[in-house]
Formats: sequence, structure tokens, C-alpha cells
Amino acid sequence: MSHSEGIIGTLDEAVETLAAEARELYLDRHVPVLDAPPSPLSFYREYVSPNKPVLIRNALQHWTANNKWTPHYLREKIGGCVVTVAVTPTGYADAITEGKFVMPEERRMEMSNFLDIMEHPDQHSGVFYIQKQNSNFTDEFREIIGDVESDIPWGSLPDAVNFWMGDTRAVTSMHKDPYENLYCVVRGSKTFLLIPPTDAAFVPYETYQAAKFIERDGEFQVEDDLDTGEVPWIAVNPLDPDLSLYPEFGKARGVEVTVREGEILYLPSLWFHHVRQSHGCIAVNYWYDMQFDIKYNYYNFLQNVNSVNRKMTKI
Repeated sequence: MSHSEGIIGTLDEAVETLAAEARELYLDRHVPVLDAPPSPLSFYREYVSPNKPVLIRNALQHWTANNKWTPHYLREKIGGCVVTVAVTPTGYADAITEGKFVMPEERRMEMSNFLDIMEHPDQHSGVFYIQKQNSNFTDEFREIIGDVESDIPWGSLPDAVNFWMGDTRAVTSMHKDPYENLYCVVRGSKTFLLIPPTDAAFVPYETYQAAKFIERDGEFQVEDDLDTGEVPWIAVNPLDPDLSLYPEFGKARGVEVTVREGEILYLPSLWFHHVRQSHGCIAVNYWYDMQFDIKYNYYNFLQNVNSVNRKMTKI
């Protein structure tokens, strides 16, 4: 019997009931897989509206990027183009390091130099990852835009299109975005660990001083970013959580999905996600602003209730 059939006496029971009922009523135990792209109507009705992820196979065969995007082609086509690259000592950018929220050092370099580093990563200090967002694909990779679609036919017109390529050591720490995300893998693979927003009460946040990595004389240092100040960020590594410090995270129920060449992951807005990748993986993702409707209102309400509950338990 769920709590809803009895009496809920505490806020902890209320948020646990929310998460349990979401799993009972509509969330899947595994990310569902489609063998072909859906129609726009079925995609919206079955996945976007209920805020459920889905993996779509056989979705990118018509992209010429599938065959073209080799290191040789990229050198010939955009080798002289200057791109923005995130550099960190360990591969963790926008993550908690030394008790601070540390952002990567951003460097501008020719694409040919970046490809050299990808071919011989051990010969260079740091982990390099093209991960700049704000539609970097349309901004910095114009010469190869024609190798992919400007939008996904069964989606809608995107608000941003991003290009991703990097070292296997580059890891995206767990976070959530206010965007609907269609993530397309062209080369290699990406593995996503996903936690639904209905489990938000189990995902602990702390407030951290913002900082940046800076490399000087071959050594990376962490320098405070006083302009940014303090940043709320998820306090656990989902692959190795400290459950003695954050026991509530043990109640979260994540699902893992690997996106391979030619596949698209629909990652719904507000889902927590942690990402790993194969070496030299290349991906393009399309971002769409989420609808700030009643679902967004309820999610914020859940976050506020959880914040109040945590403060009350500390008294």
C-alpha cells in the first residue's frame, strides 16, 4: 500500500510518496527504445508531455556527417578554424573540486591543434573537451553545418545547437537544465545516468564558492571567481556517493542509457544527468526552451518544500 492510501504524517513521507507514485504510474524501469523516429504528434504525446526520456535508433542515417566526420575530414574542412576548448586537470569541469564549484579554463585554439591533442592525449597536460554551449555549433563550426540537419523534423525549431568532442576522461557532473534536449551521437558513444525530477528531494545541493582552473607553468591551480560568488550545486558524485553524509541520495532511482553512433536521446527538461563518453566522441545536441507551465510550477514547489524540510530537520 502506498502512503497515499493511508495517512502521510511528515514531509519526508510526502516526497517519498511522490517519487514512488511516479515510478508506479508512468516512469519506465529502463529508457524505452524506438527503432525509428516517431511522428511529431506521438513524440510530443508519449514523451515530451509526460516528461519521459526515450532513445531513438536509426535516426541519423541521412546525415552526411556520419561518413564525413573523420579526423582527416575535420582537419581539411575546419582545421584552421579557432574553437573554444575547456581544459581541466582531471576531466571534471563545472564540478566540485577542493570544496569549490570549479569551472574549466577556456582556451581558444585551432581545430587542428585540438585534433592533435585527441590523437595523443597523454602528451599534453590536462584534459581537453569542446563543450562550449550557447549554440557553439552555429557560431564556431559554420563550415560543417551542412553535414547535419538544422533541426530535427519531428521536433521543432531549436533555440541552440551545440557541438561536443573530447577526451574519454572528460566527465559532465550531475546537473539539470531548463531545456528539452535532443542529443545526437555521430562518433563513439555517451553514457547518461538519469534521475527523474520527481526524485529531486533525494538529490542534495550545497552552496559553493565559484572558482576556475588556471594552468601556470604546467600546473593547474584553483582560483576563486569573486565575480560569480557562490553557486548552488549537487553535492554528490552519483557514481560514488557518500551516503554517510547524504543518506537521502540512496533513495534516488536512476536509469542508465548508452547512446551510440546514429542514435538520439531525448533528455527531458529538469532531469538530472551525469555523462561519460568514449574517447574522441562527437555529438551534436539541439536545445529547446522548456514550457514554463504548471509542471515547472510544481517542480519549483517541490524544491521549495524540500528546502524547508531540510532546514527544519537541522533545527
